[in-house]
Amino acid sequence: MSELPGAVLFACSHNQIRSPMAEALLKYLHGRRIFVQSAGVRAGDAVDGFAVAVLDELGLDLKGHRPRSFDQLDDDYFDLVISLSPEAQHRAVELTRTSSCELEFWHMPDPSLVDGTREQRLDAYRELRSMLLERLRQRFPVAGGPGL
Repeated sequence: MSELPGAVLFACSHNQIRSPMAEALLKYLHGRRIFVQSAGVRAGDAVDGFAVAVLDELGLDLKGHRPRSFDQLDDDYFDLVISLSPEAQHRAVELTRTSSCELEFWHMPDPSLVDGTREQRLDAYRELRSMLLERLRQRFPVAGGPGL
């Protein structure tokens, strides 16, 4: 297994959907081997209910997540910042400008923009969940880890 970073920050626009999902999934895959946080350019009011529902399908609890902005981070030292929206990428560039932190951009769709029935909307969130899991497994391989 390649060396894992010690601290990872996931960033999106409001820290309500994409970045908290990525945070929860990476914590599940690697537990405490990596310190993981998420933030948004702006902090939303609450975690998105559909994001909670699709992670609950995997047995992961996102209900306790409280959205935070970059300005509300306890620490701004991370080995890797992964931005999941163009807006977050711009803010992440500012955050990492004077550090030796790695920066990656994983453009992920915003499932809240999908209209339709409840099931159609949930499917958009499930698709995001699958995309995140695939990227996380590629970037942070798990040898003999959980089988999500």
